[in-house]
Amino acid sequence: MLSLSKQLYLFYRDGFRSMVVGRTLWKIIVIKLFIIFAVLKFFLFPNYLQNNFNTERERAGHVLENLTRTSPIR
Repeated sequence: MLSLSKQLYLFYRDGFRSMVVGRTLWKIIVIKLFIIFAVLKFFLFPNYLQNNFNTERERAGHVLENLTRTSPIR
């Protein structure tokens, strides 16, 4: 009897080999993920620390201050 991990591997391997439409769908998914994470990052997420602080020490101080800030208990 095959181990569970090997059975799962063979199941998915054989399933992906026999796909026709599925391959096209996976290509579309990969392209969309690339667009979301690679292309949109440059337009929507500017480098805040690089733009607002001149030295590494200032950047580190800002990050440390924001990570260790505590909010008052209400």
